[in-house]
Amino acid sequence: MFQLNLGLENKNVIITAASKGIGKAIAKIFVEEGSNIAICARNKDDLEETKSELLKLTDKMVIANQCNLTKTASIDNFFDFIMDYFKRIDILINNAGGPPSGKFDDFNINDWKNAYNLNLNSTIYMCKKVIPIMKSNKCGRIINMTSVSVKQPLNNLILSNVMRAGVIGLTKSLANELAPYNILVNSVCPGYTFTERVRSLSENIAKKNNVKIQDIIDQWQSTIPLGRLAKPEEIANVVVFLASEKASYITGTTIQVDGGFVKSLL
Repeated sequence: MFQLNLGLENKNVIITAASKGIGKAIAKIFVEEGSNIAICARNKDDLEETKSELLKLTDKMVIANQCNLTKTASIDNFFDFIMDYFKRIDILINNAGGPPSGKFDDFNINDWKNAYNLNLNSTIYMCKKVIPIMKSNKCGRIINMTSVSVKQPLNNLILSNVMRAGVIGLTKSLANELAPYNILVNSVCPGYTFTERVRSLSENIAKKNNVKIQDIIDQWQSTIPLGRLAKPEEIANVVVFLASEKASYITGTTIQVDGGFVKSLL
């Protein structure tokens, strides 16, 4: 039987916010492809549980360290921990949960700063850490997780709409700057995906509008041509492909994985 060889065996991969949802699904596929992975998350118990699950799937290296991506000192500690195990970094997946839902008047300036630190600054800072290593190796992959909101802003998610758009600007700029070093930089934009965050978001909206949670989910699904929310692994499959040797001529792209939700031509 023909098997697609993604060329990911023994690659060293960093995946942030990987104890749940899409991040966890990405970590699982990399492990199945024979990669060594380093993961982090804010909640230590969730992180250790995920690490244990992943170790059952592989004899490769799975390292985990608690990290708060809104704090640069915490990222420093995570990266120092990684480098005790990895001598090189091949792939970086910048993944982080989204900021709170709400409209412009719902947030003060500290809320904006927190959203910046969570989604934009954490991506910038992780890139600062890995790019010198990738440059020295003349090779690397960086994939930044954002949202379909960068192509079609979502109602009641103004913090996410703004900060994730900044990540796209960073992605395209880095792709141009780093191409001479064979470092490819892309972004993946999930649509509505059935994760704990999306369920929590649906609960908040349902509570505000005094309706059932399923009513909110049904409303979202009605806007998606495929008629359902994505599974986390469906997003992860695209991420892992972009990180692979099979995607060696793709850089600077912003790819939505949304079941047809975004209606724009590009």
